[in-house]
Amino acid sequence: MSNEFELVVPETTPPLDPGFRPAVLANHAFRSAVDASGDGVDVKIALARGDGSVSIYPTQAYAPDAPNAGANLMYAERLVKFLLWQRGGYKVTIAGHDQIADHLKKAYAPDGARAFDYKFMGGVYEKDFTIEGVALEDCPPEQDATEPLGRHLQGSRVGFDLGASDRKTSAVIDGESVWEEEVPWDPKNTADWHYHYEGIKHSISRAMEHLPCTDAIGGSSAGVWINSRVLVASLFRSIPEDDFDAHVKDIMLNIGEELGVPIVVSNDGEVTALAGSMSLEKNGVLGVAMGSSEAAGYVTMDGNITGWLNELAFAPVDYQPGGPVDEWSGDMGVGALYFSQQAVGRLAPVAGIEFDDDPDLPVLLERVQEMHQADDERAHKIFVTMGTYLGYTIAHYADFYDFENMLILGRCTSGNGGPTILETATDLLQREFPALASKIDLMLPNERLRRVGQAIAAASLPEINGGCCE
Repeated sequence: MSNEFELVVPETTPPLDPGFRPAVLANHAFRSAVDASGDGVDVKIALARGDGSVSIYPTQAYAPDAPNAGANLMYAERLVKFLLWQRGGYKVTIAGHDQIADHLKKAYAPDGARAFDYKFMGGVYEKDFTIEGVALEDCPPEQDATEPLGRHLQGSRVGFDLGASDRKTSAVIDGESVWEEEVPWDPKNTADWHYHYEGIKHSISRAMEHLPCTDAIGGSSAGVWINSRVLVASLFRSIPEDDFDAHVKDIMLNIGEELGVPIVVSNDGEVTALAGSMSLEKNGVLGVAMGSSEAAGYVTMDGNITGWLNELAFAPVDYQPGGPVDEWSGDMGVGALYFSQQAVGRLAPVAGIEFDDDPDLPVLLERVQEMHQADDERAHKIFVTMGTYLGYTIAHYADFYDFENMLILGRCTSGNGGPTILETATDLLQREFPALASKIDLMLPNERLRRVGQAIAAASLPEINGGCCE
């Protein structure tokens, strides 16, 4: 039995990463080979979440007794990894292929290669994570609903966005920002939960001072948020588990109660997509923010959001062996290493850019952007490389999302970097994926989006009746 899973050499090579092997090309090649072999069988992957919803992803694989059945294993493991971080789930059902199910049970186990994902997904849904194999006809039925998010602009509101390097806050009256502030902070490296609590409360209180009264508070933050409770987030990674459970899971609800104002918090990727949809006045929006990590969000073609995680920072996009490894999840080739400051930091020495003072990533990014602005070819290659990554990854995302508008934003897109990334990705799509290029409008934030902004979109999350100033 062959274990060979074909990794396809891309037509367009990233100038600083010749080993890059796009996930989309490997997946397409595998499915084409299965279809041509006559040995294919239908497989369904069901992911159950804590609210009773179930997502189904249909695919095909070689029959267990086929000569190339061993190639199923890497295909299925990488596919399930992507689906877990895109859609979420505490229980994965593999319908129609026990060989694949048995392999995944070993990988996604407390002592398996995907132990991080096993623990993470169990923590998100506060249930034991499990994988089971069933017959195709016994696959659970799909139960995947969408719901509206935000777009409530009336009244006096506070909106905030928590990033890894700063807190952005806006005071908003009837959808217009009347005051804004950015405050640097270092949440990921701080173990005392009081630092986070007092910092967030201080930023919100500062905004409230610029409103005649405050009807509601809306916020966006990295991590998994359900009913405004944080279940897992890298911002709080240094806080001991006992303190996280006791003081952080309900941190936003506790701040809202102390301030006496209703508060709603959502994942920053969802709010990014919401901001794009509001500013463009269009639906079917996939938003990707390239900042300290990769944040993603999705507004469906009917203008709603899903109950999915959309944590694409940890979804694989590159299958090259020996590729870069994420220091948190321990996995290789995931989005955060290709679409963030981490990507710039990783590629800079390859481009021949090094600094004697070893700056942290935000400062390094600024310096590389300044070099790019000054037409430094080394810096230019970094953003061309990221644009090549993006072109192939947009095609990859299109296998999992239905969208017509893709919004690219974040600190990595400032200055000339954003246009270089966008132009490189657009050119690649036009040459190699022309059908997608004609369907998807790829864009950087326009002036209206800059006016609406992440914090203003976040402010629109809570629904209120009337207003405190009436």
